[in-house]
Amino acid sequence: MSTAYSHRLNQPPKLKKDTMRVIPLGGLGDVGRNMTVFEYQGRLLVVDCGVLFPEDAQPGVDLILPDFDVISDRLDDISAIILTHGHEDHIGAVPYLLRQKPDIPLVGSQLTLAFIEAKLKEHRITPYTFAVKEGQKESFGPFDCEFVAVNHSIPDALAVHIATGAGTVLHTGDFKMDQLPLDGRITDLRAFARLGEAGVDLFMTDSTNAEVPGFTLGEQEIGPVLNQIFGRARQKIVVASFSSHVHRVQQVLDAAAAHGRKVAFVGRSMVRNMGIAADMGYLDVPDNTLVDVRKIDNLPDDKVVLMCTGSQGEPMAALGRIANRDHRVSVGPGDVVVLASSLIPGNENAVFRIINGLMALGAEVVHKSNAKVHTSGHASAGELLYCYNIVRPKNVMPVHGEVRHLIANGRIAESTGVAPERVILAKDGHVVDLKDGVAKVVGEVPNGYVYVDGSSVGEISEADLKDRRILGDEGFISLFAVVNSETGALIAGPEIHARGVAEDDEVFERIRPEIVKALEQAVADQTNRRDTHQLQQVMRRVVGRYVSQRLRRKPMIIPIVVEA
Repeated sequence: MSTAYSHRLNQPPKLKKDTMRVIPLGGLGDVGRNMTVFEYQGRLLVVDCGVLFPEDAQPGVDLILPDFDVISDRLDDISAIILTHGHEDHIGAVPYLLRQKPDIPLVGSQLTLAFIEAKLKEHRITPYTFAVKEGQKESFGPFDCEFVAVNHSIPDALAVHIATGAGTVLHTGDFKMDQLPLDGRITDLRAFARLGEAGVDLFMTDSTNAEVPGFTLGEQEIGPVLNQIFGRARQKIVVASFSSHVHRVQQVLDAAAAHGRKVAFVGRSMVRNMGIAADMGYLDVPDNTLVDVRKIDNLPDDKVVLMCTGSQGEPMAALGRIANRDHRVSVGPGDVVVLASSLIPGNENAVFRIINGLMALGAEVVHKSNAKVHTSGHASAGELLYCYNIVRPKNVMPVHGEVRHLIANGRIAESTGVAPERVILAKDGHVVDLKDGVAKVVGEVPNGYVYVDGSSVGEISEADLKDRRILGDEGFISLFAVVNSETGALIAGPEIHARGVAEDDEVFERIRPEIVKALEQAVADQTNRRDTHQLQQVMRRVVGRYVSQRLRRKPMIIPIVVEA
């Protein structure tokens, strides 16, 4: 397997004639933030532009975006942004890119474009969109694209085949091979085989379930389990899922109708997306089943189902607020909560906290670990084997996954006969050039996380996050002293205040004489002029040494010295 993970690479060389360049800006090393840039003959084609949701080690961060810097001065060269499907990890960053150039064409299926148009409306952006469907062929600059139907946990997902004079790429997007999907739309393996016969130079494949043996469970297996849960529930039912999981919502609606229950959507994105899906015919709402959440108080608990967001433990989503008793919807003994989703890596602790919170309130919590209430939208190892044997690509570049997923996917490719040196294990920012049927990593461009914190985009640094972690884990100590501007003599202080250190301020009284002594010594050494910054560092060192040795803590220490 060809890998450059273990060391830094140089800047890539100038793109040669008759060469296609591939630059992943997200999705290689994380389950999220998916974005890939293709370059040929001076033009760019972008496939997906998604977000990554923060982990516990990124406090205060709302979203994480791809790093657009490598293309920020070439926005006029972008022929189109192709969106493979409507999940947030593939479309969520589009508004932030279009802020820089709103007229970049967006290409995708009808449902995908409807989801992104609604999101862009909230950002006051009116996009130029171009709807495509499976089997359709379109050219965007020098890129000749064919769109292929794939089955996923959201309707209307597409793979894209990209042909240029330098070679061909088949990008699967997210997919699985459910043979009995709810909407009857299977992954078009005949198209995969046809494209493979013509020759696929680079196969970019979904890696999320590459470590999972066998085949992914079919969506139809979930319906009977939900029906059984609904049949035995005696009070309120709350089901949490992704706000774009149309198939799962359909099964909840069907089970609710079968048991004479009303369904209310909870959460802004759930209401918005399911409204769009119903209007476009992707969601079949049984008659007299859907009600406004504001009317559930007039219904008995045994006639209510709440379909909400927050299945990944997001604290501000509906389920998290319900668990924290910060929502108009409440749960208690006898209620059933169903988490109809899988755990995205990194979200485990947040989800477990919500499960524990709901159970502490008396609710029964049903989730993937104790019932068959979810199936993945991604191909497992057996399905990937089929795809490699059907396509027979010259080169393989696993995408969409953590490092372990990418490596597992690469090994599957090798097991089907792809030469190890033709399996490209890349990471975000690596530059891969394709020419004469050979793909290889030729360099690396700067690529990092771009944090969204409220209205701030890209202003939060790793140093800021480190400070936030210290404040959260170790606490905060402020020091204040006033010195005479002429003599340097201590006039007032030092005052010491601690927050989050789990010790009373009186504990620091014993260190005050040492601070005074250190300040006096520092002033005596400053014969020419007063250096308040140096005096501040003196106070920081004395207090830092004390709390480290005596209290075994490393809080943030903010010293302030002013002259009077």
